[in-house]
Amino acid sequence: MAAAGSARRPDPAGASRYPPIADHGLIGDLRSVALVDTGGTIGWYCCPRFDSPSVFASILDADRGGSFELAADVPARTKQFYFPDTNVLITRFFAADGVGEIQDFMPVVAGSAEDGRHRLIRRVMCVRGALPFRARVAPRFDYGRQSHDLSMRDGRAIFESPSLSLSLSASTSIETDGPDVWSEFKLTEGESAVFALDKLGDGVEPRSCPIAEAEEEFAATVAYWRRWLSASRYRGRWREMVHRSALTLKLLTYAPTGGIVAAATTSLPEQIGGERNWDYRYVWIRDSAFCVYALLRLGFSEEAAAFMNFLSEHVSRDGTGPSGPLQIMYGIDGRTELPEVELSHFEGYRGSAPVRTGNGAVHQLQLDIYGALIDSVYLYDKMCQPISSDHWEEVHTLVDWVCDNWDQPDEGVWETRGGRKDFVYSRLMCWVAIERAMRMAGHRGLPADTPRWQRARDAIYRQIMQRGWSARLQAFVQHFDEDVLDASILMMPLAKFVSPTDPKWLSTLDALGRTLVSDSLVYRYDPLTSPDGLRGQDGTFSICSFWYVEALTRAGRLDEARLAFEKMLTYANHLGLYAEEIGQTGEQLGNFPQAFTHLALISAAFNLDRALG
Repeated sequence: MAAAGSARRPDPAGASRYPPIADHGLIGDLRSVALVDTGGTIGWYCCPRFDSPSVFASILDADRGGSFELAADVPARTKQFYFPDTNVLITRFFAADGVGEIQDFMPVVAGSAEDGRHRLIRRVMCVRGALPFRARVAPRFDYGRQSHDLSMRDGRAIFESPSLSLSLSASTSIETDGPDVWSEFKLTEGESAVFALDKLGDGVEPRSCPIAEAEEEFAATVAYWRRWLSASRYRGRWREMVHRSALTLKLLTYAPTGGIVAAATTSLPEQIGGERNWDYRYVWIRDSAFCVYALLRLGFSEEAAAFMNFLSEHVSRDGTGPSGPLQIMYGIDGRTELPEVELSHFEGYRGSAPVRTGNGAVHQLQLDIYGALIDSVYLYDKMCQPISSDHWEEVHTLVDWVCDNWDQPDEGVWETRGGRKDFVYSRLMCWVAIERAMRMAGHRGLPADTPRWQRARDAIYRQIMQRGWSARLQAFVQHFDEDVLDASILMMPLAKFVSPTDPKWLSTLDALGRTLVSDSLVYRYDPLTSPDGLRGQDGTFSICSFWYVEALTRAGRLDEARLAFEKMLTYANHLGLYAEEIGQTGEQLGNFPQAFTHLALISAAFNLDRALG
């Protein structure tokens, strides 16, 4: 049996062994994804699903995590970009004697006999001159906890662990080196080589990927993504960034169920060396509902319909769970238990431990999810197609529960671990839940307990106005009866709770600008004035920065909104991708790429472009 990993080497700085989070591109097949850094190394890949244990995880432990290295074997500068309007990633190497590139992609083959292969193709080409290349494939199964056998069969390398078997085929010769395989080869102009990594089992047998087949798969994958993107109706400014965000949201969708994961990774830190490291490879109701809104705005209705079906299958009608009929998150297959485990053998990205799988926030009470969800159902009913009678019964169940349970403290939108509070944002979104349901009932003539719903809706409104307003700060605040600001309040005009030009709101917008905004970047809150139960500091939260743009837009402050938006675009990585946060020196922090950020970009661009005319 080959060893699962070697002893880690001391590296006090850590940075030299870990590429910046932003120095990665994403590929995927609507079931899982891989991160490829600008040097050509795959440092994150879980097979066969987003939430499966990792095969390559050097981004979380450079020594124990495993990786798939592929690069020019001479000094070279690199440039990484997407093949236009696709999720096919190109990493180009510029050397003294030639130019070469790697085309990384995962064919989307839903519904075919190849569905279970989960093939990852790395196509190497020399486009000018001549270049030597090297490859090293070092899987470390189950987050580096499982050893594996390595054997060579018909020129293919077979990696077999207790839980997963993979086959590597290559058009070049490959050699074994303990638990790994390697290859060195030289290409001249016009020549290419192919590496293909396949999952085995469940009827899938080892099969090579000849150069001609890889070329066909490349063309088919390009055609798939361009066909999908052609459904976009967006023709406004910043179209390339908007479409890249849409393509990213699609990559984060688990096609078999319609669930949309919050991010592609686990435990990339919100602060280098800190403990704010979480597993985001699950379906958050809030994030997915906002994604539905963003995709509907662009004209993508199939994803919205798939998520509606996901909800129908997993919403509990009896409301007996700790958070009512809904959990805040589910597994991509709809499972309800996501036990949080710390992987103590992983050092974490640049020493940022702990590395976690699962998520202990799964059973938190976060009342805002009901508003996010019902708002997305309302928009689907309005913009896509009328919801079914069964869907309406599910909405009715949710709203009845909200009417009975809105007036209680919860953990809030930021999933704090410092105890429950009466968060204004949670109350706001409870108001949204009831108000949107009343709109649907009125428009469609659907049965509803309208007098009861209206009483609850109006009670929430009055409570927010009385207890969520700070006379001292002249602003709406994070939670009742305390003078703490929070960027989630930016959703007030976006949710149509308050007019975007209401004097109270304009005063709040100014207070947020003075306190939480740093050169157009927005902090969620100040953990020193509002302890959240965790050590360390946040960076600026990118979704809040895009909410700020949209709030400025709706307030008619278009010059400020456009400047803030354009500044935010400069913080994207070289491919137009965003993590969760932006650090003090402009670096991207947190899980990557983050659905929340990209959906907010789409919404901000859509509304700002419309306002600019």
